[in-house]
Amino acid sequence: MTKRGSSQQVSNHPDAGAQRALIAANFINRIGNGLFNTASILYFTFVVHLPATQVGLGLTIAGLIGLAAGLPAGNLADRIGPRTIWLVALVVQAVAMTAFIWIDSWLAFTLVATVDRLAATAGGAAGGGLIARASGESPAAFRAKLRTYVNLGVVMGTLGSAFAIQIDTRPAYTALILANAASFALAGLIAFIGVPNYRPLPRPKEHHQWAVLTDRPYMTFVALWSVMSLQYQTVSLLLPLWLTTQTDAPRWIVVVVYVVNNGVCLLLQYKLGSRVETTRQGGKALRLAGILFLVSCVLMALSAEVPIWAALVLTVVAVTIHSLGEVWESSGGYALGFGLAPDHAQGQYQGFLGIGFNAGQALAPLVLTGAVLTLGIPGWLLLGGLFAGLGAAGPPVAAWAERTRPGKPEEAPLPKVGG
Repeated sequence: MTKRGSSQQVSNHPDAGAQRALIAANFINRIGNGLFNTASILYFTFVVHLPATQVGLGLTIAGLIGLAAGLPAGNLADRIGPRTIWLVALVVQAVAMTAFIWIDSWLAFTLVATVDRLAATAGGAAGGGLIARASGESPAAFRAKLRTYVNLGVVMGTLGSAFAIQIDTRPAYTALILANAASFALAGLIAFIGVPNYRPLPRPKEHHQWAVLTDRPYMTFVALWSVMSLQYQTVSLLLPLWLTTQTDAPRWIVVVVYVVNNGVCLLLQYKLGSRVETTRQGGKALRLAGILFLVSCVLMALSAEVPIWAALVLTVVAVTIHSLGEVWESSGGYALGFGLAPDHAQGQYQGFLGIGFNAGQALAPLVLTGAVLTLGIPGWLLLGGLFAGLGAAGPPVAAWAERTRPGKPEEAPLPKVGG
């Protein structure tokens, strides 16, 4: 198979061993992330005694600086091989995570967090290149399976962190930090043993290290997807705040929100996501996701205007619909993000995609809490309209991007949910 946008032939046959190793490495790594991320704010505020505002500022600074590693790391991955860069990033993250147990000031916290974010961004770019090389002829199926295990790992880690949070001592939080550091190291060991050291693909003469910045269709897709990815924090950040401040619903509904969201994604990510293979299907998946997000936002808004029992029902239905949208949105993003990138420059393109996504996530708290919570129900309706508009742009952006790539695949309809 010769992939669009590349002069290099890539084998149709998936690398089953590499896929298993990547799934195992990411699964273990995300267990560690779940352990640490859930309790991190408690550790930095109650154990290190940093004010929450300083923690937020430090994380924002680290996140913004971390974006700078995306393109350079991606180019390095394309030039010397993605596994090498990914392994280096995992080692750096393991060291940075361990360093958190010794910090005692805001400056030290910010410096360590910045190193961690630089390595995370570099690892994302290189990891994307590895996924592309191991995907074979059915990339959507592998990426859907990988995301399923990633979600499962986060859920398991989050549940595990509850023990440390309940104990609420420095040794308990330290154990979480060291467990996360160990997950980076173990993930790297699995990748070193089980993932081939893929050789860089030959690059055409016209290739240059900033090629993605001249690829207007891809840059448009990244901008679209990055804003649409605000949906992740709609459930994790905005909805819990809305339910606890604007409704009379009991606080335990927040736990139900997380359970339903993760449950739907775990159960349906592979079933639905494995069907989104082509870039045309990816564009249609984004359109469907936008419609589902619009419906869910309307239902979330209505939860403030009804009795408690109705608010509970509306919330569960809204989160279920939103979670279906999340499955389609992530699947469409994978299909376009990988499918439109040239094989020889996957690292560079995934690095730029990571920059866009992380920038969107960094701005999400400000946008969601500042706009939606301030405006109330109209804010929810505007947010839903934004998602629907972005989704509607998915198919034309995909078609535009395909016209700029050599070779046009046959268009296939997006499979129905029922089969």
